[in-house]
Amino acid sequence: MPLKTRKPTGKTPWPFILIEGGEKTGKSWAMAELTASPRVGRAFWLDLSEGAADEYAAIPGADYEVIEHDGTFRDIYHQVAEAHAVAARASRDGELPVCLLIDSMTAEWELLKDMVSDRARRSKYARKLLQDDPDAEIKPAMNLWNDAAERHGRMMRLLMTFPGIVVATARGKEVAALDNQGKPIPNTKEYKVEGHKNLAFDASAWVRLSRDTAPRVIGVRSVHAGIRPGVDKPVPAPSFTLEWLIFDVLKCDPATAQPRNYVQLAAEQRKEPEPDPAPLSVADRARAAVGRMTARTVTEEDCAEALRVAIDAATTKETLQEIWKSAADLPPALCEELRERTKARAAALTEVAA
Repeated sequence: MPLKTRKPTGKTPWPFILIEGGEKTGKSWAMAELTASPRVGRAFWLDLSEGAADEYAAIPGADYEVIEHDGTFRDIYHQVAEAHAVAARASRDGELPVCLLIDSMTAEWELLKDMVSDRARRSKYARKLLQDDPDAEIKPAMNLWNDAAERHGRMMRLLMTFPGIVVATARGKEVAALDNQGKPIPNTKEYKVEGHKNLAFDASAWVRLSRDTAPRVIGVRSVHAGIRPGVDKPVPAPSFTLEWLIFDVLKCDPATAQPRNYVQLAAEQRKEPEPDPAPLSVADRARAAVGRMTARTVTEEDCAEALRVAIDAATTKETLQEIWKSAADLPPALCEELRERTKARAAALTEVAA
């Protein structure tokens, strides 16, 4: 296979900014304030367990729309995908950049962690254990954590390739430092951003707000900012605003900005690349087969019916396993029904193979 290369563009990509800090430090305020800027266009506010979206609309000049969702990861993901599509159209038509504001990514990861715990408690082993001791500790298996990480990864791919401005909040605080065995180190603390462990890595700019000190730019991925990792300390910004960071520090130019060039790595045997910009799961493809891809109209029963179609059409156990992952956030009764349907289909495939 010949070597394939291209010249780099040198263009500044659309930013994905993480604002983190303790409670009541102005994270949500900073996002609402950005929407008052004449340099941004339509803005969408995704409120995840914070409840501040309506109140902050009273900030002078704030202008944004609140994204409605039903609290499930499935619906939240599809709403973000819809915002991604709106931003792509605005960028293509030369309109002011669309902003997606997420408050907060801490809640997004907590939701996925809760899904892991719920699925672990629904397992056959856990149900037997809980019959004898309803308060027994149930440790989720690693495959459940892998599923949660995969869902978070799909969300992050949407945010990292968003054709506009993304700003997300997260909680941050000092916590007891832990050793390699997970035990607290006496008299030692470390600062921790609450969320998925790779959240700060994935952001292109990282800002910390505090009640005691001026806002600090912890790090940025930029050739214009002039901050040298390991050499320069985090930069205090007493007059910090997101508008200043995006347009003056990062030099984001809506006329030339482009989504981050993100190519998802894939196993060698993979035959179908995931569609760009919003990769579709098996459940998504099943919804398409029954004509129910519109995120705003899909219900839990719609999703279950789509998964039934996908299960019955599956030809390999690997496909069945992928479909079963997509059922994780459905109610227990539907989950149990789909579990039994999946087992029956797997048994049928085994008989055919024999």
